[in-house]
Amino acid sequence: MGRFKISSYNLNGIRAAVKKGLIDWLDEDQPNVFCIQETKAQDEQIPKEDLEKLGYHVYSHSAQKKGYSGVAICSKEIPKHVEYGSGIPEIDFEGRIIRADYEHFSVMSVYIPSGSSGAERQTFKMRFLDLFLQYIQELLKDVPNLLIGGDFNICHTEIDIHNPKTNKKTSGFLPEEREWVSTFMEKTKMIDSFRYLNPDTLDAYSWWTYRMAARSRNKGWRIDYWMVANTLVNHLKEAKIRTEVVHSDHCPVEIELEF
Repeated sequence: MGRFKISSYNLNGIRAAVKKGLIDWLDEDQPNVFCIQETKAQDEQIPKEDLEKLGYHVYSHSAQKKGYSGVAICSKEIPKHVEYGSGIPEIDFEGRIIRADYEHFSVMSVYIPSGSSGAERQTFKMRFLDLFLQYIQELLKDVPNLLIGGDFNICHTEIDIHNPKTNKKTSGFLPEEREWVSTFMEKTKMIDSFRYLNPDTLDAYSWWTYRMAARSRNKGWRIDYWMVANTLVNHLKEAKIRTEVVHSDHCPVEIELEF
């Protein structure tokens, strides 16, 4: 089968990212599967023609609210099956989960909510996390070779954030959120691919605020992940954070698998 490159990228608006050169970068980079979060677009607003010209089949799951959230998967190979959402209505209306199944593995693009706008959204985020963990635990029984790529909106450990001391009470680095990541990995037996292959790498971030020249100073957070099922760990060859790629306040995170 050979080598598969699979990339995940929170675009903070796909139409804005296209204007910043996303299509040219994709044409050059050519991942086999490209997962997108935060399309901020309805299905008909996704630039499918541009993506199809590059050889991608495009599948998207939009939020009911226009210009908000939304996930997509672009795939060189036609998947055996595409699952839109989780089947849990109280979280699916925000268009945060899509999955494509292939012969040897399944790829999920997920966009976990942010809780930074206030207590109501933080409560929704924690509810989403509980439901998502239960969903993945059940899903793994039928879909064991699962790869979950996306924006988790959580830094797991102090090594994943540039200023851990001052952010202990900030959404995205709250003790209960960090504990959830540990619990998720423990209960699903999935691994954080980047940290698995790069256990001691410092200053490796995937998101930077637009304020205070944070990106140029590399004052960031690692909140974008590839979680890999333990059945696939032996096939995992590389995990990278592509900080040089700039179309968003995030950058792509990428894994390579060999079969």
